[in-house]
Amino acid sequence: MEKEKEFIDNSHKDLAHNWVSTSRFIWLCQIFLFLALVLGGCYNLYTHRYKGHPKVEVPDNTLYNPKYK
Repeated sequence: MEKEKEFIDNSHKDLAHNWVSTSRFIWLCQIFLFLALVLGGCYNLYTHRYKGHPKVEVPDNTLYNPKYK
Protein backbone atom coordinates (compact mmCIF):
# COMPACT_ATOMS: atom_id res chain seq x y z
CA MET A 1 0.00 0.00 0.00
CA GLU A 2 1.42 3.32 -1.05
CA LYS A 3 0.67 6.39 1.08
CA GLU A 4 0.24 9.66 -0.66
CA LYS A 5 1.41 12.67 1.25
CA GLU A 6 -0.96 15.55 1.08
CA PHE A 7 0.86 18.79 0.49
CA ILE A 8 -0.95 22.07 1.18
CA ASP A 9 0.76 25.04 -0.41
CA ASN A 10 0.28 28.09 1.82
CA SER A 11 3.26 30.02 0.49
CA HIS A 12 1.08 32.38 -1.57
CA LYS A 13 -0.68 33.52 1.62
CA ASP A 14 2.44 34.36 3.63
CA LEU A 15 4.12 37.75 3.28
CA ALA A 16 7.54 36.21 3.85
CA HIS A 17 7.25 34.00 0.77
CA ASN A 18 5.63 36.41 -1.68
CA TRP A 19 7.97 39.37 -2.22
CA VAL A 20 5.70 41.15 -4.71
CA SER A 21 2.76 41.44 -2.36
CA THR A 22 5.12 42.21 0.52
CA SER A 23 6.75 45.13 -1.28
CA ARG A 24 3.34 46.41 -2.41
CA PHE A 25 2.04 46.22 1.17
CA ILE A 26 5.10 48.03 2.56
CA TRP A 27 4.85 50.70 -0.16
CA LEU A 28 1.17 51.30 0.63
CA CYS A 29 1.98 51.53 4.35
CA GLN A 30 4.68 54.12 3.60
CA ILE A 31 2.29 56.19 1.47
CA PHE A 32 -0.39 56.03 4.18
CA LEU A 33 2.05 57.02 6.93
CA PHE A 34 3.49 59.85 4.83
CA LEU A 35 0.02 61.25 4.10
CA ALA A 36 -0.96 60.91 7.77
CA LEU A 37 2.14 62.84 8.87
CA VAL A 38 1.64 65.57 6.27
CA LEU A 39 -2.04 66.02 7.08
CA GLY A 40 -1.31 65.95 10.82
CA GLY A 41 1.41 68.57 10.40
CA CYS A 42 -0.87 70.80 8.32
CA TYR A 43 -3.62 70.50 10.92
CA ASN A 44 -1.16 71.33 13.72
CA LEU A 45 0.10 74.39 11.85
CA TYR A 46 -3.50 75.48 11.21
CA THR A 47 -4.51 75.19 14.86
CA HIS A 48 -1.39 77.04 16.09
CA ARG A 49 -1.40 79.71 13.38
CA TYR A 50 -0.56 83.35 14.03
CA LYS A 51 -3.74 85.14 14.99
CA GLY A 52 -2.53 88.68 14.25
CA HIS A 53 -1.05 91.62 16.08
CA PRO A 54 -2.27 92.03 19.64
CA LYS A 55 -3.23 95.49 20.86
CA VAL A 56 -0.28 96.43 23.08
CA GLU A 57 -0.19 99.60 25.13
CA VAL A 58 3.27 101.16 24.74
CA PRO A 59 4.40 103.70 27.34
CA ASP A 60 5.20 107.14 25.88
CA ASN A 61 8.67 107.27 27.47
CA THR A 62 9.81 104.13 25.55
CA LEU A 63 9.00 105.39 22.04
CA TYR A 64 11.66 106.28 19.45
CA ASN A 65 10.95 109.94 20.18
CA PRO A 66 10.05 109.74 23.87
CA LYS A 67 7.47 112.06 25.34
CA TYR A 68 8.11 113.09 28.89
CA LYS A 69 5.70 114.77 31.26
